[in-house]
Amino acid sequence: MPHAATSDVDAVRAFNRLYTQRLGLLNAHLDGSPFTLSEARILYELAHRDAPTAADVMRALDLDRAQLSRTLKRFAARHLIETAEHPGGGRRRSIGLTEAGRQAFAALVGKTNNAVGDLLTALPPDKRRSLVAAARSITQIFDEGGTAGLLLREPKPGDLGWITHRQAVLYAEEHGWNADYEVLVIRILADVTRSFDPSCEAIWIAEIDGRVVGSVFLVRSDRPAVGKLRLLYVEPDTRGKGVGSALVSACIERARAIGYEALELWTNSNLTAARRIYERAGFRLTREEPHHSFGKDLVGQTWLLDLRLG
Repeated sequence: MPHAATSDVDAVRAFNRLYTQRLGLLNAHLDGSPFTLSEARILYELAHRDAPTAADVMRALDLDRAQLSRTLKRFAARHLIETAEHPGGGRRRSIGLTEAGRQAFAALVGKTNNAVGDLLTALPPDKRRSLVAAARSITQIFDEGGTAGLLLREPKPGDLGWITHRQAVLYAEEHGWNADYEVLVIRILADVTRSFDPSCEAIWIAEIDGRVVGSVFLVRSDRPAVGKLRLLYVEPDTRGKGVGSALVSACIERARAIGYEALELWTNSNLTAARRIYERAGFRLTREEPHHSFGKDLVGQTWLLDLRLG
């Protein structure tokens, strides 16, 4: 492969210098917090992964083992993390944030959000939109490595039956839900396909090397300006590789293109991996309500993404 042109290299390096300076990433501590940039990234991984091990964090961030070990020891000394037996058994130990750790991470997120918010607010609306669009493009380009071979396509015969089967099996195995959930999925899919309108609805099947690994639906709601994201699912062995984020991003972009002003979804508080994807995409929790469904006592949550803000 030929080397990149010198002008291209200079352009990327100039962007990197400017961006790191504007956000204060060269400061000893990030956004006036007690954390360095590497510490903040480790905290982020611990907050957004289910029962991660040190090896999981090391692989995700491509960190040196000794560097990660030193950081985790500092976190433990400050009572920010705790370890426990890994759900998968064996000699592995999972790492989780303590209440103090969660509070510290929340404060860090608040400071970072304020810093980026100030940067965006200082720009005229047209430049702000251009910057956000460019940021999304850069993210998609570098995220391709995590979803190598991923194809998002329209459904083919048999896909909807497969989705029903896999969702019923996975929610039973992972959360102990009974057959009531399978009945709900059947009803939703029947309603969607019976009155499907491609002008305001869409279905994506995620496929890697010819194998279905997830799906998501964009459907109408009873409010013309609001679309609904429904039935997101990702196969367990492909979670954490960007499949769920790719599906949600596709849904968001199509909703914007259609002209929806907001995108709404309903989930349950115990579905932490999915909730983290929604949070990263910009959804905000608007309502919670306890209910008994699928044989379990659950807390239902409504999340909303304002599409007019991006």
